Amino acid sequence: MKYLKLMRVKHWLKNVLVFAAVVFGGKLFDFESMAYCLCAFGIFSLAASVVYVINDMADVEKDRLHPVKCNRPIASGQVSFFQARILMGILLVLIIMLNYYTLNSLESWIIIIGYIVLNIIYSKGAKNIALLDLGILVLGYILRIYYGALVIDVEISGWLYLTITFAAFYMSLGKRRNELLTLGKDSRKVLKFYTKDFLDKNMYMCLSLTLMCYAYWCEIVNTSRNNGKMLLTVPLVMIICMRYSMDVEASSSDGDPMNVILSDKILIGLGGVYGILLICFLYC
Repeated sequence: MKYLKLMRVKHWLKNVLVFAAVVFGGKLFDFESMAYCLCAFGIFSLAASVVYVINDMADVEKDRLHPVKCNRPIASGQVSFFQARILMGILLVLIIMLNYYTLNSLESWIIIIGYIVLNIIYSKGAKNIALLDLGILVLGYILRIYYGALVIDVEISGWLYLTITFAAFYMSLGKRRNELLTLGKDSRKVLKFYTKDFLDKNMYMCLSLTLMCYAYWCEIVNTSRNNGKMLLTVPLVMIICMRYSMDVEASSSDGDPMNVILSDKILIGLGGVYGILLICFLYC
């Protein structure tokens, strides 16, 4: 259990983005494509866990002084540095094996290695540079989508990429907003460069762009399929975004997207309804 906690398994939910290509590309019921995407999900989940282990080893002294992070496995002494290194080695071997048997192309290795290196750069100092910290977080989401499309050889609409990009900026800004309000400027160096007004304004600018790009993508799908069903999902997506915003503004947490989503059953239910409608409209 302590090793699963160290690997931050609940944060693997972010990696469902690798399934965007198989869903929106019309291959959801193609067994081979789904198998490849499941491997892609595993690769990014393990890669994220490698980064978490590296971060926890590097920040162990700071974490021990933090009221919440002091309970992390390494900071609390449940997992030693030696055990953490062994775990990291096992995860890296699994990543290499999965990518070798899934795709094994130069581009795939660049994406995986780039993702890990990018996150290490983030943890080593880029997280303290305003706006660059947000850009790296968002790029991580984009790499997930791109890798998912790569493994099944499907092109994703630029408007869908933009939708997910702006949504990622929106959630990242929300996280910084709540960190600033609940933990204070001293909890992160980068928070000294942000204000609540700045984060609020840009959050909702990104939310507006998210909805605009999503609506335009739906119209493109409708035109290609000669029906207007997908536009019916736009109001539901708006409600989901509003519910998420309510949670962020009312929450006393640090605004982490996974914590916000997993702590709201209504939000999860709305996401489930959206998923059902999406599959019906795209495949029926």
